[in-house]
Formats: sequence, structure tokens, C-alpha cells
Amino acid sequence: MPELVSPPFLTLLGLVLLHAIGIGHIVHVLIHGRTAQGTIAWIVCMAVLPWLAIPFYWIAGRRRFTGYVRARRSEDEDVRRTLEDLHRRLREYELEPDDAFGRAARTLGGLPFTKGNDIELLIDGDETFTAIFRAIASAENYLLVNFFIVKNDLVGRKFQQALIERARKGVRVFFLFDEIGSHKLPNAYLAEMEDAGIECHSFGTNRFWWSRLQINFRNHRKIVVVDGREAFIGGLNVGDEYLGRDKKFGAWRDTHLQLRGPTVQAIQLVFLEDWNWAADERITGLDWDGDPQPHDEITAILPTGPADPADSWQLIVAEACNSAKQRLWITSPYFVPDAGVLTALQTAAIRGVDVRILLPEKADHRMVWLAAFTFYEETLPYGIRLFRYHEGFLHQKVMLVDDRYGFVGTGNLDNRSFRLNFEITAVTTDTGFIGELTEMLEKDFDRSREVEMEDFTKSHVLFRLACRAARLAAPVL
Repeated sequence: MPELVSPPFLTLLGLVLLHAIGIGHIVHVLIHGRTAQGTIAWIVCMAVLPWLAIPFYWIAGRRRFTGYVRARRSEDEDVRRTLEDLHRRLREYELEPDDAFGRAARTLGGLPFTKGNDIELLIDGDETFTAIFRAIASAENYLLVNFFIVKNDLVGRKFQQALIERARKGVRVFFLFDEIGSHKLPNAYLAEMEDAGIECHSFGTNRFWWSRLQINFRNHRKIVVVDGREAFIGGLNVGDEYLGRDKKFGAWRDTHLQLRGPTVQAIQLVFLEDWNWAADERITGLDWDGDPQPHDEITAILPTGPADPADSWQLIVAEACNSAKQRLWITSPYFVPDAGVLTALQTAAIRGVDVRILLPEKADHRMVWLAAFTFYEETLPYGIRLFRYHEGFLHQKVMLVDDRYGFVGTGNLDNRSFRLNFEITAVTTDTGFIGELTEMLEKDFDRSREVEMEDFTKSHVLFRLACRAARLAAPVL
């Protein structure tokens, strides 16, 4: 019997259909592309290599985290009532920022500045984990826990057992982790927690099949909330290297915060939003009463991420640069700024602001580390000072704007934090706390070397080529 359709015809038909699908995606890119350069790159790839570009676009090319609804802007009646009740309870502690930058930060974060807070600076892993384990052991009603990375090592198992011990005492424990950041976490680790009554969920999958393609969006937050009365956020994940036990990195330089007061309820709301997405359920019975502290430190929580209407963290950093008058000090393990932040950094330095950026000497992610060298030529000539921390690995995320604002959180100076990751940062105007941050960073600068242009321009040609090639991947680094 003769063939009705020849194999060459089927091949040709398949190619035509594939390119037609590519054209449909080109329309989507034109409508939703973030930048002209990125849009052109995607269009060329769709036209030339649609079989490769289309699946990669669904993983790495989308701008917003589809389906995630922020409680602060939700139309859900239950969530809206929770939010309204929270604002009503916090009204007596809420303060109106007295400058443009404060108002911008409040608007972009969606949560108020409040008085009556106590913020404790936790420097490095020993201080941080000692405080977190002590707080976990004191929990009487519930624990809300969210980490980007949790490892099944000495610290990870101690952390697991601390949560299990509380759960067996009747404390409700809700454990959230990022499925990409914690991809090595074994099922047995989670099973032991669930057997003790702990509710465990990964962030990144959902009841819809298409949400599994959103792996480029990650929950980079680190949150612990104890009974609604104290909370922790900052740079440290759960693993041995964060205590300096990794032979490759040695000492691990990081910064975390312990917070008490009305700002804890704001952190609790951020966790609630993430849990709603990951678990598709509401957590009830939480304490939404503010617990004002005598220290009275004015603080706001800035949750940012790809579900925001705008690129909130990028705008906050750019506005910090534009608002600075005397000093702008930033520490980040990764330095791959976009054009907007880079321009803001340049103009701040030109205005005479003391712009310093502290980066690690060592690399934990080779591509990001290499890409940062290409920015020497776009920062140093403008008066921006770059430093490399050499006593171990630097992972902290801290920013100082004059003597007016101090930031500690999870956001980095890269596209992932600007547009792809869910982050959380605390900002305070308390002069005493800003003084502590200043003293801490001064010590960090003393343990660093200031970089020179020749560190890049006179390096081996193959190294420079590798750095240039790495920068091409900046949108997904």
C-alpha cells in the first residue's frame, strides 16, 4: 500500500509548525519583553532556533510569577480581612515617612514603617544560629519557617531536630523551602519532620502543571517567626558552610537580624502569602497583635519579587542611589547591576557621594563572579570604589544610605534579586542601629582590598574573554 504522506513532507510540516509557534512566541516577547536588548535576543533565537528557544523561554524568559497573589493587594475576602485587621492593629504604631525615599520604599514594599521595634544585629553564623535555636526552643504556639537552602548536614539535622522537638510538644510548625535551592534535601529528611506533625511544603510547584515551568523564579527569603512575637531575617541559610565549616570557603561572613515588635506581624504576613501559594491553604490562629518594645526603633519590612507590579527591589536600590547625599555603602556577594542601577550608582559618585561596594574575593557561583569584573570599567572611572573581602567568603546583603537608612536582608545586586527572586529586607531609620552597621562595615572594609582597574584590564586575555562571555548571561544570573 503506498504511503499517504512521505517522511520528508512530515518533516517539512513539523518545521513549519515549529516556526509558526515561534512566531506566536515572538508576539508574546514583543508584548512582555523587559528590555530592548533582551527582546531582540529572544526574537532572533525564536526565528532561528525555535526548538531550543521556546522551552528555554518558558523557563527563563517570563517576567512575572504567574498565579501568585500578594495578600497586600489581594481580592480574596479572607486575606483582605486579615490585612485590614493587621493595618488596624498596627495603626497606633504606624509612622508616615518624612522624606521621598522613605515614602517610595513604603510604597514599593507595600507595608508601613512602624515604631516600637527592637532590632538586634547578628553577625555571622555562630551568633545567628545560637539566637535562632534559642528562639525555636522557646516557641509555645507556632513556628513559621522559610529558607532558600536547607542542607542535610550537621547544622541542617540540628535544625530539623529542633523543629521536631517543638512539634512533639504541641507547637504547630510550618516549614517552607525553595525546591531549587534545597533540591538536594532528601525525602527522608522531610518524612521525619512530617511524621512529627510538621507541615512541609516546597515553594515553586503548585496544583497547575504549567507552574512547574516557573523554576527560574525562586523564593530566596529566610524567615523564622516564633509565636508572632519575634522574627529572624537575613542572609544565612541552613547549612554547615554558614558556620565556616566548608574547607573551600573557610570563614563565612554574613549578617542576620532578630526583630521584635509590630514589624514581626509584617514578616508574618509575608510568610502567609508565600504559604498560600505553595500550600494552597490559609494558616489560622496566628497572633496579629503588635508587641511594642521600649527600644522604639522605626522599621519597615520590604518584601519584593516577581509578583510585584514593578521591579521593586531594583527601584529601591536605584532610589537609594538617587537619594544619597554623603554615603552609599553596599555589600553583596554578587555584582551584576542592570543599566538603571549602574547609572544611578555612577551619578551618585559624580555628585560626590562616598559610593563603596563590598564584594567577595572568592567565588561561589563562577559565572556571576566572572561577570562582575566587566563592571570595573563602568564604575571605577566614575569614583565608585570597589572592595574585595579576603577573609573567607562574603555573603551578607547590607546597605547604608547616609546616616538615615540602614538595610539588612536577602536582596543582592543582580538581576535575580531585581526581577526573579522573592526577597525580604528590613530597613530602619534608627541612628543607634545605623551606627552598629557602620562600625560592622568599617571592620569589613579593613579586611578587604580596594580593587584597581588593572585587576581586569591587565589580566590574561582568556580571563577577560571568560568575563565578557559570563556577562552575556547577566539577565538570568
